[in-house]
Amino acid sequence: MRYKLFIALRHIRARKRQTILSVAAIGIAVMILMVSQSFMAGFTQELYSKTVNNLPHVVVSPQDGEDYIYLYKNIVEKINGIDGVVASSPYLIGEASFKFKDYTKNAALKGIIPSQEDAVAHTKKDIVKGNYDELTYSDRSIIIGDTFAEDMELDIGDSVEVSFPNANPVSLRVIAIYDTGTSLDESLTYTSLETAQDFYDIEDVINGISLRLADFNRDREIAQIIEESGYNAEGWTTNNPEILRTIAIETTSNNITLGFILLIASFGVVSTLNMVVMGKVKEIGILLAMGATKSNIRLIFVIESAILGLAGAVLGTALGVALALSIGGYALPDGVYGLDYIPVVVRIKDVLAIITIVFLLNLIAGIYPAQRAASLDPVEAITTR
Repeated sequence: MRYKLFIALRHIRARKRQTILSVAAIGIAVMILMVSQSFMAGFTQELYSKTVNNLPHVVVSPQDGEDYIYLYKNIVEKINGIDGVVASSPYLIGEASFKFKDYTKNAALKGIIPSQEDAVAHTKKDIVKGNYDELTYSDRSIIIGDTFAEDMELDIGDSVEVSFPNANPVSLRVIAIYDTGTSLDESLTYTSLETAQDFYDIEDVINGISLRLADFNRDREIAQIIEESGYNAEGWTTNNPEILRTIAIETTSNNITLGFILLIASFGVVSTLNMVVMGKVKEIGILLAMGATKSNIRLIFVIESAILGLAGAVLGTALGVALALSIGGYALPDGVYGLDYIPVVVRIKDVLAIITIVFLLNLIAGIYPAQRAASLDPVEAITTR
């Protein structure tokens, strides 16, 4: 093995220009792959942060044939006892018609227990005006989205008339305005659970329970446990499949494009090794005549391919990590695409996976020139001018 490695290194050093170009081609391709993967991981994490972290991980709804969940306090207590559930929020939600001055608008009215809703959906952090906690102790109050407020020309302290067929009309005072940057800002309002129950003229019942999990990837598992108790439950992956679909499409297209880039770079190794074979025909013939087996010759060129591939992979990964980290955190003007900065995440597992894949790909790419070298006839090779 020692003399095979020695010969492989001599071949690589003898053609410095071709070696540098081959390593550079692989390195640039790997650098692009590393940067792209870091961006993809960063944007995926940011997407989860902006969506999943602010969504209920599991939503519990009434049993089949029922409109409401009765004796919900006992049910909430049981659900909180399930391993993996860190918070729950019972709610009563329905449609309502809102009127202020000459403006009218239909939207959802959601009755909540403020502290529990915030523990599940982080609603408090979205407040841009007013006091979220006031909903806990202020009777006949409401929290609205900023788009809803603009459409209705509402502000803190204004009272909006709320009505709906078969409901008890009520006047609710605006105590806070929130901004999530989503369509909820114009279609969802919050009030206390008691106020919602009085408005819809029903006693102590709810029609849903939102859950937050320690691990949001267990949403289907937890939902299944709850369904075994007779209640309907769905995880966020079922209620929001577009999130997973978006990530899957982006990841697939990204991987296909970068795969072709790596494939093209690998041809640089094949080209370099082919030139080495053409330039070393006589030397290969001498080695064969001296007793080197075809498998020995084949191994020499496979080693060369492995060295070039590994060098390019390590160099490209190092450059890619450095470039990604230098770009990461760069401020974007006016929150492009809802982002204030370019999210970048460099993961050790990605670095190791990229180096391994590129190394193996170039190892495979070196099989053809290695086989070509091993198939030379010793006599013809020695007599070749």
